[in-house]
Amino acid sequence: MPAPPAYRDADPGTPFISDELQVFTEKGAWRCKSCIHAPMMLTGMLLAGGRSRRMGRDKATMTIEGEPLWQRQLRLLRELSPEVPWVSARTNPPWCPSNVGLVLDEPPSRGPLSGLAAGLRRLRTSHLLVLAIDLPRVSVEHLRRLWGVAGPGMGVIPLSDGRFEPLCAIYPAEAAPLAQEALESSDASLQHLARILLNRSRAQEYLLTQDERSLYLNLNMPSDLPTKSSADTV
Repeated sequence: MPAPPAYRDADPGTPFISDELQVFTEKGAWRCKSCIHAPMMLTGMLLAGGRSRRMGRDKATMTIEGEPLWQRQLRLLRELSPEVPWVSARTNPPWCPSNVGLVLDEPPSRGPLSGLAAGLRRLRTSHLLVLAIDLPRVSVEHLRRLWGVAGPGMGVIPLSDGRFEPLCAIYPAEAAPLAQEALESSDASLQHLARILLNRSRAQEYLLTQDERSLYLNLNMPSDLPTKSSADTV
């Protein structure tokens, strides 16, 4: 029987056993194994580990049409996957509901890559969808479009004007060791990891259309909050 989805008490040393990976936690080493592809299943994770310095307050608690941003983003993730969604953060946020999984960065945190690597280590499904808290224009229809492009052992990372958009992307379970290697390297940027995944055939780029690019305008100041018209489906 497949392992259940990870909850708050999930063991970080037992990630999803995919078709090509097996982990030896006592040595921290990975090796290949061969078996039949498991059905593709998605776990959604909300990235909420930022410090919101420019905003001056926690972005997650800002509202769009009366709905807190954290609640909106989790609603989108729930519409994409029957699995319990996760929240990735440096510490337990005061707004975090009790019916989600909590994935904390292992100190010292090195930014969003720390959250992504921690999520991949705990993954029990074939793919991990990450969505940043400060992307309030992303729609569930767009997320479904990305999921439709993913394949077994293959993730999807949007690309716009030569730069990846790794904070709203889909990563395969097989990306776990590559994310850990990137986290331990001198370059802990998600742009660096995205290039590694494409070079290793663990992700493909999704070229954003002109209209889709507006979905990736992030929230840095209160004036960046979208209006109803700008938050419509793209």
